[in-house]
Amino acid sequence: MGLAAGGGVAALLTGCSLPMRGPAVPLARTRQASVLGVPNERFFPFYGTEPMEAEVLAALERMRRTGGLVPGTLLPALQLLAVSGGGENGAFGAGVLCGWSDQGTRPVFQLVTGVSTGALTAPFAYLGSGYDPQLRAVYTELTPSHVLLRRFFTAALFNDAMSDNAPLFRTISRYLNADMLAALARGYADGRLLFVGTTDLDAQQPVIWNIGAIAASGHPRALNTIRRILLASAAVPGAFPPTMFDVVLDGRPYQEMHVDGGAFAQAFLYPAALTRLRRQRMAAGQPVVAATAYVIRNGRLDPEWAATERSTLGIAGRAISTMITASGINDVMRLYNTTRRDNIDFNLAYIGPDFDMKLPRPFDQGYMRALFSYGYRRARAGYPWAKAPPI
Repeated sequence: MGLAAGGGVAALLTGCSLPMRGPAVPLARTRQASVLGVPNERFFPFYGTEPMEAEVLAALERMRRTGGLVPGTLLPALQLLAVSGGGENGAFGAGVLCGWSDQGTRPVFQLVTGVSTGALTAPFAYLGSGYDPQLRAVYTELTPSHVLLRRFFTAALFNDAMSDNAPLFRTISRYLNADMLAALARGYADGRLLFVGTTDLDAQQPVIWNIGAIAASGHPRALNTIRRILLASAAVPGAFPPTMFDVVLDGRPYQEMHVDGGAFAQAFLYPAALTRLRRQRMAAGQPVVAATAYVIRNGRLDPEWAATERSTLGIAGRAISTMITASGINDVMRLYNTTRRDNIDFNLAYIGPDFDMKLPRPFDQGYMRALFSYGYRRARAGYPWAKAPPI
């Protein structure tokens, strides 16, 4: 029996191989590689924020022209929104946005950022309340079959993830169509920005994708590229396959491997260096544009107690969960401290301890509907935005 088992494993090993991939971009050339050839299609904040600063300044100028303002006059107050990762807990943020619309005070955002499940929410939030029906449907009608196909257990050794997220790509494509692409382009032309974060695993770099610029580029692959960016941002490593981006460098083809942006940050607004000019004006006693930041944390900020099994997998799994929770809390603290330094009004929404329903299985529709309703009711009644993290 032992010999037979050994022969079976050997046959399995010789019959399986890992998925193939193209050559990775050399580290020193990460910034020069391009997906569509659009100069401002994405940013690499680890290499400096100057390209992002130029993009923001150009957006403010477009905003000024759209509003018919003469040069030198201050812009109206800016509204900023960051939507965090959180998997199924993205139903909370969707509920908050929809309830906020029905409450009647939801603003038009000049900057929207999203990571992971927040990246799926961000385009709807960016386009405004008119897209609330689609946002509601994504988080209340979703079932596991709309997100993943489970693979055999040997995928842990012979594949790139334990499940296939092709259903999620089809779900994204159903909502993100040509009409939505045109709407994203119009928002960009008006001077509004939509940024989505992914992680380049080869380069170990966070990447911020300029969704509006890609939509406005007119490139024939713009729509498919944006769909793939959202898929990549939500690709939890190990659970979902990475998204491979074909890029060109010096006329030669390469491939980049991108996964969940939450590997670096579960939420972001702007790099700390981006508001240098704002701080200089404040230090000189000069007026600055009023700005309000809203952060939707698709998760809790209080510890989730659980009895940990005394086993290798139990301890490792609980430790990873704890690190992810701590990372999310640290991101909220970082955003709070950054906005306070820049004199930007800070507002935080998060899942409170009064929501005590447990997720029974991945992407359980009953759980997501209950969480959507929780966020919706709170926002419909006038959301009690926290002015500081409750920590």
